[in-house]
Amino acid sequence: MAGGRAWRGRVLLAVLLLMGAAACTSAGGDAAADRAPDRRTADPAPAVLAALRAAERATEAAGSARVRSTASLGADAAMTSTGALAWRDGLCGALTLTYTGGGVAGTLGELGSTSTQARYLPDAYYTRVGEEFAAKAGGRHWIRYGWDDLAGLGGADGPGLAGQIREAAPHRFLALLRAADGVRRVGVETVRGERATHYTGVARPAGLPEQTLDLWVDGDGLLVKKAERSRTQDGEVSQTAYYDDYGVRVSVRPPPPADTQDFGELVRPRGRN
Repeated sequence: MAGGRAWRGRVLLAVLLLMGAAACTSAGGDAAADRAPDRRTADPAPAVLAALRAAERATEAAGSARVRSTASLGADAAMTSTGALAWRDGLCGALTLTYTGGGVAGTLGELGSTSTQARYLPDAYYTRVGEEFAAKAGGRHWIRYGWDDLAGLGGADGPGLAGQIREAAPHRFLALLRAADGVRRVGVETVRGERATHYTGVARPAGLPEQTLDLWVDGDGLLVKKAERSRTQDGEVSQTAYYDDYGVRVSVRPPPPADTQDFGELVRPRGRN
């Protein structure tokens, strides 16, 4: 039926919008391997690279942190996220994503999904949908995106949505900045009442737009703030994230199978309907 096809198209669109918004907070790919050979500026001072490498190691060793962020995807969406992530054995954690403006928020609002929960687990990424969305999409409230299913989404030249999302651990941004152009130490500033050293550079991850990346590292060598911005064909994309409570215990379970629908099943054509 035409109505069924139209609704199915809206469901698929919303699913992909949720995934794209989640991916915008990630580093995207192996930063060291993606370093561009045609340098725009002189290599950074060895002391800057050494400080960033030490911060990367300390942040990675911490294993987990609480995350709070705001993001703007041009005219498409504005969103906030809060939660906690762990990364010792692959990315694991849970975030609450709230869409506060833009076209995505309007589309998702029609489906009752302006705020959603996201869970990162070794086997898949899960997102919770609203009641109206669930009623039209099999009656289940969670969508499971297997990492293999997402490998081909997000562009053939880059890491894909799976790669982007799985690179969301904070130490990956320090690796990305080490491989960036024009890396330099800006100075010591205050981040939420604490002194932190500000570093900046222009990163060019494989398959993703060039981005200006600013990172703040505290006295313990831990990343406490990240700000990134880039320009795409749809407008400027920016995100600011804060990290604290390093070492926090993160325990996440997959949603109940009876209340979960696989992404592949959701988008698979159903006969002529």
